[in-house]
Amino acid sequence: MIIYNVTSNVHESIHDQWMIWMQHKHIPEVLATGKFISARLVRVLIEEEMGGVTYSAQYTTDSKNTLEKYYQEDSAGFKDEIATLFGDKVLAFRTELQVISDH
Repeated sequence: MIIYNVTSNVHESIHDQWMIWMQHKHIPEVLATGKFISARLVRVLIEEEMGGVTYSAQYTTDSKNTLEKYYQEDSAGFKDEIATLFGDKVLAFRTELQVISDH
């Protein structure tokens, strides 16, 4: 299993709008690509010097190959939408995590 993790720092001025969009539009649309098994949105409990609120959206997929298909077929459109809607009010970085074991 692979977790595609998107960590986003969200400016307070658009926080509520972003949260509604994430939960009711973006995450469902990412899942609708058929490339992910599940998704989780969690708040990072560290205060950032730069301000804002930080979240981690974690999407679970079956393999690196499936994640690569997501990058090739879907990722750019989602990144463009985020940039159009929120501009520099959301700063994000992405990481890939391999699940070793669940307990």
